[in-house]
Formats: sequence, structure tokens, C-alpha cells
Amino acid sequence: MLRRTPAMSSTPDLKIDYVARLARLALTPAEQEQYARQLGDVLHHIEQLAKVDVTGVEPTAHAFPVENVWDEDVARPGLSVAAALRNAPAQRENMIRVPKVVE
Repeated sequence: MLRRTPAMSSTPDLKIDYVARLARLALTPAEQEQYARQLGDVLHHIEQLAKVDVTGVEPTAHAFPVENVWDEDVARPGLSVAAALRNAPAQRENMIRVPKVVE
């Protein structure tokens, strides 16, 4: 949560306790000061980005066009039972045998 004070027009007054509580972080006073300063720097950079003129720039989600690169969905023969079981450490009745996990 940000609140600008008249005396500090360029530096936001961060309520780092509120932010830490939202993130479920227990911060020491030194950490609060450090993180408040770091978050203030990030917000300052965001303010700089807000000044950039983006008139005529089309909004995009990706830098390059995303195209479907999947092959056609065509049914093909799968592995034979023997090929599927070839590297199985243990097998029984044409199935891979695994150790019991749940009793």
C-alpha cells in the first residue's frame, strides 16, 4: 500500500508491515528498512516506465508471434507389449510390476 506525502513527492511512504503481512513474512526492523528501500527503488523504475510514450505500439503478450507447432493428430501404432516391457525391472502378466506403496 502506497501513500505519498507532500514533503516526499518523489519517495513513496511504504507500509512495509502491510506488504509483509500479505506475503506472510516476519521481518526484523533492519529487513523492513532494507525491503522498503528496495521496493521503493522498484516503484521508482515503474514510474519511469509509465513516462514512456507508447502511442502506436500494439499491445502484445509475446515478443514474437506464437504459432501452433504441433503435428497433425493422426493415430499411429504404439509400442508392442514386448517393447514396452523391455526395460521394466519387474513385470507380471504383461504389466510393469512396482513396489507396493499403500497398504
